Amino acid sequence: MCGILGSAIFGLDFARVSYREASQRAYDKLQHRGPDDYDMRYYCGSQSSASWSMALAHARLSIIDTSPAGRQPMESYDGNFTIVFNGEIYNYRELRDDLRVLGYSFKTQTDTEVLIAAWAQWGVQSLSRLKGMFAFAIYDRDAQTLTLVRDAFGIKPLFYHASDDNFCFASEIPALMELMLKRPALNLQRCYDYLVHGHYDFGTDSFFEGVQQLAPAHHLTVDLAKNRVGDPICWWRPSIAQRHDWTFPDAVEATRAAFLDNIRLHLRSDVPIGAALSGGVDSSAVVCAMRHVEPQMEINTFSFIASDPRVSEEKWVDHINTHIGARAHKVRVSPEDLLRDLDDMIAAQGEPFGSTSIYAQYRVFQAARAAGVVVTLDGQGADELLAGYNGYAGQRLRSLIETGRFGDALEFLNGWSDWPGRSKVTGIKAAAAQLAPDSLYGPMRQMNGDTARPSWLSTEWLRDRGVTLRFPDMTPKRSQKGRRVMAELAWSLQERGLTGLLRHGDRNSMRFSVESRVPFLTTDFAELMLSMPEEYLISQGGETKHVFRAAMRGIVPDVVLDRRDKIGFVTPELDWLRQMADTLREWLAAPFDLPFLDQEKLVAEFDLLLSGARPFSWQVWRWVNFCRWCQSVS
Repeated sequence: MCGILGSAIFGLDFARVSYREASQRAYDKLQHRGPDDYDMRYYCGSQSSASWSMALAHARLSIIDTSPAGRQPMESYDGNFTIVFNGEIYNYRELRDDLRVLGYSFKTQTDTEVLIAAWAQWGVQSLSRLKGMFAFAIYDRDAQTLTLVRDAFGIKPLFYHASDDNFCFASEIPALMELMLKRPALNLQRCYDYLVHGHYDFGTDSFFEGVQQLAPAHHLTVDLAKNRVGDPICWWRPSIAQRHDWTFPDAVEATRAAFLDNIRLHLRSDVPIGAALSGGVDSSAVVCAMRHVEPQMEINTFSFIASDPRVSEEKWVDHINTHIGARAHKVRVSPEDLLRDLDDMIAAQGEPFGSTSIYAQYRVFQAARAAGVVVTLDGQGADELLAGYNGYAGQRLRSLIETGRFGDALEFLNGWSDWPGRSKVTGIKAAAAQLAPDSLYGPMRQMNGDTARPSWLSTEWLRDRGVTLRFPDMTPKRSQKGRRVMAELAWSLQERGLTGLLRHGDRNSMRFSVESRVPFLTTDFAELMLSMPEEYLISQGGETKHVFRAAMRGIVPDVVLDRRDKIGFVTPELDWLRQMADTLREWLAAPFDLPFLDQEKLVAEFDLLLSGARPFSWQVWRWVNFCRWCQSVS
């Protein structure tokens, strides 16, 4: 786990653009991602009348082969390729064996050396062989090209900017902005989507104009000699085609074997490993599987414990820790803690985010580093792969109805609605939303009390500047009759939902120089889950993660697998915000140049929501987060 950056300048004098100084400033912004080692190298070339110069830099958090031999940028055996790489290739030992058969030799024990050899041998085709999380840039000296690559789910970040004079990339936006020749303006469409609808981390746009993120499972090549940036190309997209050649017991066995194999691979490390434990099925499965595959391993768990007993997971955390014999580390926080750390967390995230709930995660990673744990395993991605959350009732009912299984649809609705927090009415509404034509989406949102033109926003000013004032399209671009759940899951894995959660985890963990691993998220495990009949993931009785719970029998205690609630790292946001109200009101009223935001009306709305005169919503946090973030980047 590391930080990477690079900048190519085309036809400009280095002294005039302070190229080297900018690269050093950019590195300073990434140092938290890789405090163990650092190196920067410079390259140049020309063809005909065109010339270019480039810097590549790497800040290293040493995980595999912690010796100086792992320093990057790293060159291939023949010197033709140079790589800067952020992430881990978990199956690097197996790939190394394959490459040795093909004649490659290795000087280090790093996965980086294996990755660059795999690229030299197979090029883009090597990506389908990788089990890991990665964002890397690879320079081809002979071809004079620079290729950027991002892992299948976007676990590791990679931002870039392209102009006539400059192409640059970095792991985080603050570093990238140091490399840009001109400071970017705010992306008004993204600001609107976030403030009004709470949407962020979808698509490739960032909160800044001209700053893009490479989409998950994409690669992009820059022809340095011709100063030409190619279009991003997708190298993997999950299939939702159903397998028909197995039974439920077969699926259970395959799920168990694949998940345990993922855990084994994700435990490869030359530094101490721990786990984030919320007490739910997903994180409990991770830590119990760790004990199953490594019976003698010392396991440290890190858990947020809410002060409100109604949402506290402490009894479940204690049960799992006792079951596996783990050393427990518990984090308890107060509103004063949040107020103290809020600016730091906003800066660490780089862009606005959804709610204060990620503060619990921020503190968990802080506790891990304080305990000397450098790598943690996390249950992120399980809900999106296994149809968790509330069970995707609308999509499942649509699948049953459109395939003529009306009796099964009624049976599913009855079983689904018996679970806590659900009802037949909410299930029917979800199905109606799925079955309604797209033209009714906006009116249905308005009937639900939503608005695309809130009074505290100068929507006319935004519209005049090209902002589309609408309810965002929330349906998958590709679907399949009878496979609506699977289409939703595949979409959420790469385009909506999981992308934001992975951003939270990456920035929070790297703020404290901790590598967070997510063993649910491998391409083969995703293909396995998405090939199953939908009833294997959501049972007719409404049980989410149906096949996975069955696969974990004998590894995870039944009392946890049979839980009918889901809490996770939940923070008492309303109580916290009320206790911080005076400070937050000052932040919202502080003058800054945002002509589309009516701060006087915003503060009035803030007071109404916190007083209880209007129902509380996540809107309060979005106001606070956005205003404070804008002040920090101005």
